[in-house]
Amino acid sequence: MIRAKIGSDLEFTGMNKRIALIASIFLTSTCLASEPAYVIGHSNPQLAEGARHLLAGRDEKGIELTLLGLQAANGRKEEEIGLSNLCAGYTNLGNYETALKYCDILIARNDKSWRAYNSKALIYIDTKQYDKAESALLKGEAINPGARSLKIARALFLDATQPVVPEIEVDDRQKPNDR
Repeated sequence: MIRAKIGSDLEFTGMNKRIALIASIFLTSTCLASEPAYVIGHSNPQLAEGARHLLAGRDEKGIELTLLGLQAANGRKEEEIGLSNLCAGYTNLGNYETALKYCDILIARNDKSWRAYNSKALIYIDTKQYDKAESALLKGEAINPGARSLKIARALFLDATQPVVPEIEVDDRQKPNDR
Protein backbone atom coordinates (compact mmCIF):
# COMPACT_ATOMS: atom_id res chain seq x y z
CA MET A 1 0.00 0.00 0.00
CA ILE A 2 1.33 3.44 -0.86
CA ARG A 3 1.03 6.18 1.69
CA ALA A 4 2.15 9.68 0.88
CA LYS A 5 2.05 13.05 2.48
CA ILE A 6 2.11 16.27 0.55
CA GLY A 7 4.81 18.34 2.21
CA SER A 8 3.97 21.65 3.80
CA ASP A 9 6.83 23.25 1.85
CA LEU A 10 4.75 23.18 -1.34
CA GLU A 11 2.86 26.33 -2.17
CA PHE A 12 -0.07 26.52 -4.56
CA THR A 13 -2.52 29.31 -5.17
CA GLY A 14 -6.04 29.60 -6.53
CA MET A 15 -7.11 27.07 -9.13
CA ASN A 16 -3.66 25.42 -9.14
CA LYS A 17 -4.10 24.56 -5.46
CA ARG A 18 -7.42 22.95 -6.22
CA ILE A 19 -6.02 21.02 -9.17
CA ALA A 20 -3.07 19.85 -7.07
CA LEU A 21 -5.50 18.63 -4.41
CA ILE A 22 -7.60 16.79 -6.97
CA ALA A 23 -4.50 15.29 -8.57
CA SER A 24 -3.20 14.07 -5.21
CA ILE A 25 -6.55 12.46 -4.38
CA PHE A 26 -6.66 11.01 -7.86
CA LEU A 27 -3.12 9.63 -7.74
CA THR A 28 -3.62 8.18 -4.27
CA SER A 29 -6.75 6.34 -5.34
CA THR A 30 -5.05 5.15 -8.53
CA CYS A 31 -2.05 3.80 -6.66
CA LEU A 32 -4.05 2.17 -3.91
CA ALA A 33 -6.50 0.59 -6.33
CA SER A 34 -3.72 -0.74 -8.49
CA GLU A 35 -1.92 -2.84 -5.90
CA PRO A 36 -3.44 -6.21 -5.04
CA ALA A 37 -3.28 -7.09 -1.34
CA TYR A 38 -1.35 -10.32 -1.98
CA VAL A 39 1.63 -8.66 -3.69
CA ILE A 40 4.67 -8.10 -1.48
CA GLY A 41 6.68 -5.28 -2.98
CA HIS A 42 5.94 -3.87 -6.38
CA SER A 43 5.88 -5.69 -9.68
CA ASN A 44 6.95 -2.42 -11.33
CA PRO A 45 9.16 -0.42 -8.95
CA GLN A 46 9.62 2.50 -11.36
CA LEU A 47 5.88 2.91 -11.78
CA ALA A 48 5.36 2.77 -8.00
CA GLU A 49 8.23 5.17 -7.30
CA GLY A 50 6.95 7.50 -10.02
CA ALA A 51 3.57 7.59 -8.29
CA ARG A 52 5.26 8.39 -4.97
CA HIS A 53 7.10 11.31 -6.53
CA LEU A 54 3.92 12.61 -8.14
CA LEU A 55 2.10 12.40 -4.81
CA ALA A 56 4.91 14.32 -3.13
CA GLY A 57 4.70 17.11 -5.72
CA ARG A 58 7.93 16.19 -7.50
CA ASP A 59 6.19 16.03 -10.84
CA GLU A 60 9.20 16.06 -13.18
CA LYS A 61 10.87 13.12 -11.40
CA GLY A 62 7.51 11.34 -11.08
CA ILE A 63 6.89 11.66 -14.80
CA GLU A 64 10.41 10.49 -15.62
CA LEU A 65 10.02 7.36 -13.49
CA THR A 66 6.49 6.73 -14.73
CA LEU A 67 7.68 6.85 -18.35
CA LEU A 68 10.36 4.27 -17.50
CA GLY A 69 7.82 2.17 -15.65
CA LEU A 70 5.45 2.35 -18.58
CA GLN A 71 8.14 0.88 -20.85
CA ALA A 72 8.44 -2.08 -18.46
CA ALA A 73 4.71 -2.39 -17.78
CA ASN A 74 3.56 -5.91 -17.10
CA GLY A 75 0.15 -6.06 -18.68
CA ARG A 76 -2.72 -3.79 -19.52
CA LYS A 77 -3.49 -2.74 -15.93
CA GLU A 78 0.01 -1.38 -15.32
CA GLU A 79 -0.09 0.40 -18.68
CA GLU A 80 -3.37 2.06 -17.74
CA ILE A 81 -2.01 3.10 -14.33
CA GLY A 82 1.05 4.61 -16.00
CA LEU A 83 -1.00 6.48 -18.58
CA SER A 84 -3.36 7.75 -15.90
CA ASN A 85 -0.48 8.99 -13.74
CA LEU A 86 1.19 10.67 -16.73
CA CYS A 87 -2.05 12.48 -17.49
CA ALA A 88 -2.25 13.70 -13.89
CA GLY A 89 1.46 14.56 -13.67
CA TYR A 90 1.49 16.64 -16.83
CA THR A 91 -1.71 18.31 -15.64
CA ASN A 92 0.08 19.33 -12.43
CA LEU A 93 2.89 20.83 -14.51
CA GLY A 94 0.38 22.79 -16.59
CA ASN A 95 1.44 20.93 -19.73
CA TYR A 96 -2.14 20.35 -20.78
CA GLU A 97 -1.45 19.32 -24.38
CA THR A 98 0.72 16.40 -23.27
CA ALA A 99 -1.65 15.55 -20.42
CA LEU A 100 -4.59 15.36 -22.83
CA LYS A 101 -2.53 13.14 -25.15
CA TYR A 102 -2.03 10.57 -22.38
CA CYS A 103 -5.66 10.85 -21.26
CA ASP A 104 -6.83 10.20 -24.82
CA ILE A 105 -4.50 7.20 -25.21
CA LEU A 106 -5.89 5.80 -21.96
CA ILE A 107 -9.49 6.36 -23.06
CA ALA A 108 -8.76 4.69 -26.41
CA ARG A 109 -7.53 1.62 -24.48
CA ASN A 110 -10.19 1.70 -21.81
CA ASP A 111 -13.21 3.94 -22.34
CA LYS A 112 -14.36 3.08 -18.79
CA SER A 113 -11.44 4.95 -17.22
CA TRP A 114 -13.32 7.56 -15.24
CA ARG A 115 -10.01 8.94 -13.93
CA ALA A 116 -9.02 10.01 -17.44
CA TYR A 117 -12.30 11.88 -17.82
CA ASN A 118 -11.73 13.47 -14.42
CA SER A 119 -8.29 14.71 -15.47
CA LYS A 120 -9.64 16.03 -18.75
CA ALA A 121 -12.40 17.88 -16.88
CA LEU A 122 -9.83 19.55 -14.61
CA ILE A 123 -7.78 20.65 -17.60
CA TYR A 124 -10.83 22.06 -19.34
CA ILE A 125 -11.97 23.86 -16.19
CA ASP A 126 -8.56 25.47 -15.77
CA THR A 127 -8.49 26.53 -19.44
CA LYS A 128 -12.09 27.80 -19.26
CA GLN A 129 -13.35 25.30 -21.86
CA TYR A 130 -16.50 24.67 -19.87
CA ASP A 131 -18.48 22.78 -22.54
CA LYS A 132 -15.68 20.23 -22.83
CA ALA A 133 -15.36 20.09 -19.03
CA GLU A 134 -19.07 19.36 -18.68
CA SER A 135 -18.85 16.60 -21.28
CA ALA A 136 -15.86 14.98 -19.57
CA LEU A 137 -17.57 15.19 -16.18
CA LEU A 138 -20.76 13.59 -17.49
CA LYS A 139 -18.79 10.70 -19.01
CA GLY A 140 -16.81 10.14 -15.83
CA GLU A 141 -19.89 10.39 -13.60
CA ALA A 142 -21.73 7.88 -15.78
CA ILE A 143 -18.93 5.38 -15.17
CA ASN A 144 -18.38 6.03 -11.46
CA PRO A 145 -21.02 8.36 -10.02
CA GLY A 146 -19.73 8.07 -6.45
CA ALA A 147 -16.09 8.96 -7.15
CA ARG A 148 -14.89 11.58 -4.69
CA SER A 149 -12.50 13.27 -7.12
CA LEU A 150 -15.29 13.59 -9.70
CA LYS A 151 -17.48 15.24 -7.08
CA ILE A 152 -14.70 17.70 -6.29
CA ALA A 153 -14.17 18.37 -10.01
CA ARG A 154 -17.93 18.95 -10.36
CA ALA A 155 -17.77 21.46 -7.48
CA LEU A 156 -14.88 23.27 -9.18
CA PHE A 157 -16.86 23.32 -12.41
CA LEU A 158 -19.93 24.77 -10.71
CA ASP A 159 -17.80 27.31 -8.87
CA ALA A 160 -16.32 28.43 -12.19
CA THR A 161 -19.58 28.46 -14.18
CA GLN A 162 -22.12 29.43 -11.51
CA PRO A 163 -20.24 31.36 -8.85
CA VAL A 164 -22.03 32.13 -5.64
CA VAL A 165 -22.50 35.85 -5.28
CA PRO A 166 -22.78 37.02 -1.71
CA GLU A 167 -25.90 39.00 -1.00
CA ILE A 168 -24.77 41.04 1.95
CA GLU A 169 -25.94 44.55 2.45
CA VAL A 170 -24.22 46.69 5.00
CA ASP A 171 -26.29 49.54 6.35
CA ASP A 172 -23.73 51.93 7.70
CA ARG A 173 -26.08 54.86 8.06
CA GLN A 174 -26.20 56.31 11.51
CA LYS A 175 -29.30 57.37 13.30
CA PRO A 176 -29.30 60.81 14.91
CA ASN A 177 -29.16 59.23 18.41
CA ASP A 178 -26.09 57.11 17.58
CA ARG A 179 -23.68 60.06 17.37
